[in-house]
Amino acid sequence: MSTVDTSSGKRSALAPLGKPFAAAGGVLGIVAALLPWVTFTLNDGNWPDKSTLQFFDAPFLVTGFRWHLLVLGILVLVAAFAPVPSKGRVVRALGWGLTIVSFVNAAYITVKGGGLGAITALDGATAFGGVVGLIAGVLTILAGYGIGIEPVGEWKFKVSTPVAYLVLLVSFGAVLYAVAAMLTTGGVGSANPYAGAIFLSFLGFAGGLLAALSGVGFVRWISVLSEQHRVFSVIVLAACALLLPFTEAGNEYWMTVAANIGIYAATAIGLNIVVGLAGLLDLGYVAFMGIGALVAANFSGAATAYFGFDLPFPVAAVIAAVVAGIFGAIVGSPTLRVRGDYLAIVTLAFGEIFTRSAQNDIGGFTNGSNAIPGIPALSLFGAEFNKSFTIGAVKLPAGVLYYVLIVLLVAATMAVFANLKFSRIGRAWIAIREDEDAARAMGIRTGKMKILAFLIGAMLAGLAGAVFAHKNGTVSYESFKFLESVTLLAAVILGGMGSIPGAVLGAALLFVLPEKLRDFEDYRLMIFGLALILIMRFRPVGLIPDAHRRAEMVERADENADEAHLEAKKA
Repeated sequence: MSTVDTSSGKRSALAPLGKPFAAAGGVLGIVAALLPWVTFTLNDGNWPDKSTLQFFDAPFLVTGFRWHLLVLGILVLVAAFAPVPSKGRVVRALGWGLTIVSFVNAAYITVKGGGLGAITALDGATAFGGVVGLIAGVLTILAGYGIGIEPVGEWKFKVSTPVAYLVLLVSFGAVLYAVAAMLTTGGVGSANPYAGAIFLSFLGFAGGLLAALSGVGFVRWISVLSEQHRVFSVIVLAACALLLPFTEAGNEYWMTVAANIGIYAATAIGLNIVVGLAGLLDLGYVAFMGIGALVAANFSGAATAYFGFDLPFPVAAVIAAVVAGIFGAIVGSPTLRVRGDYLAIVTLAFGEIFTRSAQNDIGGFTNGSNAIPGIPALSLFGAEFNKSFTIGAVKLPAGVLYYVLIVLLVAATMAVFANLKFSRIGRAWIAIREDEDAARAMGIRTGKMKILAFLIGAMLAGLAGAVFAHKNGTVSYESFKFLESVTLLAAVILGGMGSIPGAVLGAALLFVLPEKLRDFEDYRLMIFGLALILIMRFRPVGLIPDAHRRAEMVERADENADEAHLEAKKA
């Protein structure tokens, strides 16, 4: 399908139909929200949001996915006829939101209802909300191509510091609300038989809305503002993270999940130093986290610990980080002689050596297959971290103190990463990643720098492992197998190599998506894998790419375009 080419002046064959299609798509999206979606009550119960024909007695009291469709339909009309930057890109994004929301709900109803009769007509009953919604989505996507896919809009106007602070507060508050809504949408566990579909539908709405905001240039503008006011942004983001227990997601289940996400996010940030900055592929990185966990467990006073005494947690955590760092330097030493695939094999071998050694209790530090159970929970001023906590009249769920500790841990690792990235050491790592031979020719001691990357990354992983040991209460080699290293590497690549928030977002997605897709049972891992493939297809540099890597991709794309243009001229 051809689109508008602003550089050459070519226009799509759909250009005359752009705005009419957008108007039709927006109107049909609104109509779909006001129509019934199911002709009869399904075996697992009524479809949510009063969309079953039998209970469709208040078409204008829209909730849930019907409310999402209504909002998207209205936004399509606004984007099509208001002076909006990158109009075609925004309309197309909203069209994809309409399509995904409609398709997820209609497909799930069809499968659960035993055929298309559940979403069309059956025994004199009609419910065409799903069909109308799909038509609305397709028309809106075509409208976006007809209007023209222009570059992302740019907001060049400047605002005063108080206004910038207000904008950042509102934006980060909206992010907090979106995170809490994402976690709680569909409920927890098997209480709601349609939880998975509701969650995917919400993702479609949120994704379409975010893509539209990105297309209009708002996301880039917020990024610029946050970079200009970096200290304020970090403080507000940390405050938003600490406010999560006070939202609807503030229950024991999600505090446990969020704490686990934080531990792996801190570990992924450490891996980002090795992979994202220095460009060294490490396939055994989770072993450093395991070393930190085992060291902390053996100094915890647990019954099966190797040492018969316990140390204060801060002391044990520092020792765990130092020991992991030493092993990191040892593993990094082969980088003086090998690189690329051969280095990946070395790190893979180290990960397997650690797993087998822990499994067979070599040295007596791991307790083998029996693990090290009974690790005491952390406590502060008599308050145990695994118990509920009360602030005034507000009772917070069990595990909230672990969550707070891990938020501080992630903030600390992010600070370390940021300072290293923009330091002389960080620039040396980036130079090694781009061209090691050229870096060496410019006077960079590449061997020393690569070992330092392994050492610092391993120390951060060891520190996260120490928290992991006390938070889970048991340390077993089963938690540090090769698959965990792959998951961490996927988090770094998915979020964006070299990106500070990217590693956190990647870890969050890799843990939240499988939890929210449990409703699909045997298919959830397939859906999860498909989602990762689609993300990497459309965001090859990651969800939150590093500015340097984004510039590299743009430069390569321009070079490829120039080559294609020259070849076309020759032909």
